[in-house]
Amino acid sequence: MTSSPRREARAASRGGAVPSIRDVAAAAGVSHQTVSRVLNDSPRVSADTRAAVLAAIDRLGFRPNRAARALGLGRAHGVTVVMSDTMLYGYASTLQGIEEAARVEGMAVGVRVVESEAPGDVKQTVDYVSDPSAGAVVVIAFDPSGAAVLEALPRHIPAVAATEPAAPDTGRVAIALDDRGAAAEATGHLLGLGHRTVHHVAIPSEGRSGGRHTGWHDALRQAGAPVPDVIDCGWDVAGAYQAGRRLAADPEVTAVLCGNDDIAQGVRRALYDAGRDVPGDVSIVGFDDIPGSAFWTPALTTVRMDFAGLGKACFRAAVAELLAQPQPTLTLTPPRLIIRESTAPPRRLR
Repeated sequence: MTSSPRREARAASRGGAVPSIRDVAAAAGVSHQTVSRVLNDSPRVSADTRAAVLAAIDRLGFRPNRAARALGLGRAHGVTVVMSDTMLYGYASTLQGIEEAARVEGMAVGVRVVESEAPGDVKQTVDYVSDPSAGAVVVIAFDPSGAAVLEALPRHIPAVAATEPAAPDTGRVAIALDDRGAAAEATGHLLGLGHRTVHHVAIPSEGRSGGRHTGWHDALRQAGAPVPDVIDCGWDVAGAYQAGRRLAADPEVTAVLCGNDDIAQGVRRALYDAGRDVPGDVSIVGFDDIPGSAFWTPALTTVRMDFAGLGKACFRAAVAELLAQPQPTLTLTPPRLIIRESTAPPRRLR
């Protein structure tokens, strides 16, 4: 005696067993290939058959194996983000934008942290995202680690990058916010207040070709202002504090462009501890406009960067790469200088 689809369904659900695609097929009275077509949104399935399969999936509580589907279909219909830090504001906000855009499309987002630019760490990351279950890849390549992964990715992997404006061309789709132009504008703002020059405390990601460093340097050169040595520091506020102590010890320092707002916070504290007032003695400009920067004392003049918008643009570009579609037209909100209380003319002009 042959069993009915309903008996098959009940048998599959007894004992808490995880239902398989063949259980769904038996419950719907179709082949497992037909169930696969329904799961993959194939047009080669009639409306009635699709409804029957979906009803069986609902009754059984079937959940498709994403990894198995990826192996059968090619790349999974999802996105994996490669980044070196999940806590820094620019990285985290870019990831937030990717996740928000993916949620609207019903797509999953995974994260892979690359520990460093060392060959072993880069290889581990590349091997991880080379698996079909990783889907499309978005590399947040603001630093050497991300740049190394981007360079090492095999060409067949659909990938895009969030980069700095001056990043080398890797042949990949690369999307950047114009922090070079923004740094030039911020430097010009300080020079326009009457400061003889502007010192720069750089974040590690920049190097000497980074957008913020280059924009600062270009603005000074174009204005005929002296170009001080760059002060490099780590990502942490403690390193910025030490950089600020060096600046505080020089009475000629009256204006500082910081690589991000966290760096500005450390520099501001060092100046305070040295008895140098902001903006009375030294003006400070940050970068990124992190939450709370408007409520510091004094409120921080900074550059607002739309990292979430950058993440959404990267997501759309990555999906186009995954599906082999033309790249969409992307519109990014340009960086904007937000002038607050931490900048003022130097004392000699007051």
